[in-house]
Amino acid sequence: MALGLDVPAELAEGAWIEWRPVRRPYGRHQQSAAGSEAAKAALAAAGSAERNVSRDPDGRPRFPRGFAGSISHTERLAVAAVVPGAEAVGIDIENAVISPRVSEFVLRERERRTLLPPAGRYTPRELFSAKEAAFKALNGIGTLGEFLFWQIELSQSDDMLIASYGGERVPVWVRSEAGLSLALAIRR
Repeated sequence: MALGLDVPAELAEGAWIEWRPVRRPYGRHQQSAAGSEAAKAALAAAGSAERNVSRDPDGRPRFPRGFAGSISHTERLAVAAVVPGAEAVGIDIENAVISPRVSEFVLRERERRTLLPPAGRYTPRELFSAKEAAFKALNGIGTLGEFLFWQIELSQSDDMLIASYGGERVPVWVRSEAGLSLALAIRR
């Protein structure tokens, strides 16, 4: 399923991204099933013999060793990314409207001032999605302990964002189309 949200080649090198629609009645079970289907397809495309994605006790997906991956979904669409050999991957899709109140809570004052218009080029939904994807990637490292996604700091770097927390950094690519934002963070 192509949405025109093509990831730049320099970021996508070795990344396998698969999309799956969520089936009716669009509940949590169907969303989870679509995410699992997308993950299995991404693992197959990446060359993994193991296609099972189990769950950690906290609910996070556990991809086969050597195949870092991430899953995200909305009510109607699921996506998975797998990057063989990467340290960690985070992907997020969002279709929600992020209110000014939520933006003020999730985004630091500097992020709002420099990354949102008029100074910046990102929407609140794109920055929310970027923090979610970065959280998944930074959390996948396993050395940062417990933290919340909005504690991540975003800054601009060329055509990408850089997310940082606890001295760790990860590049995040984010784009939007037709009411949907996609963010991808890969820690190599």
